[in-house]
Amino acid sequence: MKIRKVGVLLTALALTAAGCRGGDEGGGGGEGSIDAPGVTSEACPDAVNEDNGCIFLGTISDLTAGPFAPLGVPITEAQEAFWQRVNEDGGIGGYDINVTEYVRDNLYNPETHAQVYAEIEPEVLALAQSLGSPTTLAILEQMKGSDVIAAPASWTSLWGFEDNILESGSSYCVEAMNAVDYMVENEQIESVLAVGFPGDYGGDGAAGAEAAAEANGIEFTSVETAPGQEAQAGAVSSIVQQDPDLVIIGTGPTETAVIVGQAAAQGYQGQFVGLSPTWNPALLESPAAGALEQLFIHSGPWGSYGTDTPGHEAMREALGDVEANDGYTSGWAWSYPMKAALEEWLDGDYSKDRAGLLEAVQSLESVDFEGMLPEEAGNRSAENDIFRQSLLSEVDPAADAGLTTIQDFFTGPSAEAYEFTGPCFEG
Repeated sequence: MKIRKVGVLLTALALTAAGCRGGDEGGGGGEGSIDAPGVTSEACPDAVNEDNGCIFLGTISDLTAGPFAPLGVPITEAQEAFWQRVNEDGGIGGYDINVTEYVRDNLYNPETHAQVYAEIEPEVLALAQSLGSPTTLAILEQMKGSDVIAAPASWTSLWGFEDNILESGSSYCVEAMNAVDYMVENEQIESVLAVGFPGDYGGDGAAGAEAAAEANGIEFTSVETAPGQEAQAGAVSSIVQQDPDLVIIGTGPTETAVIVGQAAAQGYQGQFVGLSPTWNPALLESPAAGALEQLFIHSGPWGSYGTDTPGHEAMREALGDVEANDGYTSGWAWSYPMKAALEEWLDGDYSKDRAGLLEAVQSLESVDFEGMLPEEAGNRSAENDIFRQSLLSEVDPAADAGLTTIQDFFTGPSAEAYEFTGPCFEG
């Protein structure tokens, strides 16, 4: 069951402190008017529809120096393209959506994330993107206090229990469970080692792998590893020495290449499955490319860039001539629930403030992902609305973004039976 914390008093105080920007600019807060920060009756900068008002959504991503910058940049570009398409279709409820005015770099650092959030929070209605689990956790209590919602660029199972986080797709925990079940069924594995970053990314994946290993009666071990190419010697040594049948990886793409490439060079010939953020097609140009083609399978919450769905097709058309990267795929897919929430909020009988938008989010029973995910992946109203399907892809240098699906959406027996009474990992 999701945690329900609304914080009405704090919302009122936050709006007062912000000067009630939305009410001042959007009609004074009377019946039917919008009384929320980040909403104005004036057109957006460089508006597509000059007669529309403007809703500003913030973006906090890893754009330069952090381990996920190779994904954060295309995620952000895809979200800009997504909302441009929405605006070209007329906007939502008389408003264009602006996601370019308040874009900030978090350097994948929780303190930086919190700092830039404080800078833009009074100016935006919600966050179109908050990249990273530990970074988003650094602002979560402030978000709750002001009824701010965010589309996360991460998949920790914690988000399934937080109303203010508008997640999409399966969690790292579910991905790892499904990956272990798949390998048990298809390769008859008897041991699994989870290697990942400390915290809500690597820890969540490790917890899922451990749950599935226990359910299947196979051996489980885990090792934490820090970000950075130079920090992977311990992880590689553990893999080579333990020689598990399966390694579940929860790192960034750079670390994935080092781990797979060096372990293979030292004689390891088992199977790697990398969770969602582990892959970048640039790895096909790395020294680890051959080992990745032989030993690596990618687990994902949705199909890769070249997948044949209306949503993937719309994404590719909107982006134009870009080098295929699943950062684009994720940025596009993550935007559908925010679009559905804004539509529900503006069209429905909700208070036209942040608290009303939060209420609209909680009422969503489905989201039209244009085939990128099943509509039930957007269900926010059920008692246990944890989405449990993921898919698997193999490395294919000839494919868009270097991945081809080998197992479409499925739920393994471990994830099917798992009782989600809380997040898989709690740091």
